[in-house]
Amino acid sequence: MWRRTPGAEYGRVTEIITGLNMSPLEILVLLGAVALVVARWLPPAARPRVTTAAGAVLVLSAIVLGVAGMRWQMLPVLAGAAFALPFAFAPLLRRRSGRSAWRARWWLALPGSVACAGLIATGPVAAWAFPVPEFPEPSGDFAVGTRVVQWTDPRRPETFTADPDDRRTVVVQLWYPAPKSPAGTQRAQYLGRTEHEARTVSDALAREVGLPGFLVDGVPRARTRSVLDAPVDSKGGRFPVVLFSPGSGGVRTQNTAWAEELASHGYVVAALDHPYDSAAVVLADGRTINTETASSGDPDKDEELAAGWTAVRAADLSFVLTQLDDLDRGGTADPLSGRLDTSRAAVTGHSMGGAAALQAARQDHRFDAVIDLDGYPHGPASPSLDRPTLALTQAVTAATDPRYMPRLTEALKAGTTTSYRLTIPGAAHLTFMDGPLYLPPVPSIVGSLGRTESPRVVAAATLAFLDAVLRGEPGDLAGVLPAYGNLTVYQPDNSR
Repeated sequence: MWRRTPGAEYGRVTEIITGLNMSPLEILVLLGAVALVVARWLPPAARPRVTTAAGAVLVLSAIVLGVAGMRWQMLPVLAGAAFALPFAFAPLLRRRSGRSAWRARWWLALPGSVACAGLIATGPVAAWAFPVPEFPEPSGDFAVGTRVVQWTDPRRPETFTADPDDRRTVVVQLWYPAPKSPAGTQRAQYLGRTEHEARTVSDALAREVGLPGFLVDGVPRARTRSVLDAPVDSKGGRFPVVLFSPGSGGVRTQNTAWAEELASHGYVVAALDHPYDSAAVVLADGRTINTETASSGDPDKDEELAAGWTAVRAADLSFVLTQLDDLDRGGTADPLSGRLDTSRAAVTGHSMGGAAALQAARQDHRFDAVIDLDGYPHGPASPSLDRPTLALTQAVTAATDPRYMPRLTEALKAGTTTSYRLTIPGAAHLTFMDGPLYLPPVPSIVGSLGRTESPRVVAAATLAFLDAVLRGEPGDLAGVLPAYGNLTVYQPDNSR
């Protein structure tokens, strides 16, 4: 029941109440349930009116919510109300039938009331821990449009399959500057083009991390801040491009808040699904490709595997830049033709995607800048990075792979241009994606910056770097970036 969600209907009732992460209808169900429990302890004259009103609000709100799509977080609320209901209405029914009203003594009723209140309280706690994500409003001058494209590279065989005729295909989501849409325009679904795709991806991501799918059932219900297939803004000139590769098992939409913020400031962001690596990739023909990458349990073997997967991702990134360049030149009819400045291109990624970004920049000199979002470098360390690089990292702890910082530092020190490592206090590995918006706010999982501050800090540091490197905006990055964390600057060794 609670897994069926007609998107439009739910969208009309999911204006999230700040802090509680509950919709108005859910709040009404909660208040009705609480009132039923409290009614037992009110003065006799007030009990009938409060009980009747609370029961009516509870039942009607629950029915409407059930039709619109009920979240699992409301089940304990309804269970608590169901236990309280007969005890609340039994005295009223006995009085109407002419029999004397019987009420349990307070010392018998108190444990039942406490148990019902405990069940009811579980609902808002669960809604707070696993909310429907509410995406931050982008701060730039542009509204944001988004769309999905699929490209096949005829020159590259698909290495994950045995079919010699199978060619490498990638699915790419674009976020781009758009004019403001009319009020009431429906925003794009999170995680997929359709609700079915969003649920497919959500279930796959839950399996990837070992969570029951129902716990994150609110995620595919979310709407982002962009509009699907919106027109391209007509006044912004040509836009620099930023390519993005997700983490291992990650998906193209995992950094949507970050991508929308960049697009609102005049960038075109192209985020990739890597088939057989991303948790689930839904192709244009409806087929779903699930991940086939998995740890072997042997550290040396895993490093070899990760280097191979990173190489495939790096080739995907170069291929997508080629497609974007072709699209800009009018090779295919497209609203973005003539609007993409592929001579100003950055390659970015989270986790393994960050490693892929480093490799892509080593191999493809069309990329002008690199951003690694807490990614452990995999694969060859040569040639040296010759593009400005920003590595955003969490603080090193006892749980951090001891090889991570030495490998990253080695790569940045060996570069032939100035590079930066920005360690963000309070960050965890999932701080650098959308995770803080919908996962429990446990510091070891999503960091301690909070649901609002996490995406803001990561996007602001990214924009400061991109504006300086791709747009040549004045300002000293060594003076700007410390506003977001602890900065280490690596100057090239001119003696080499």
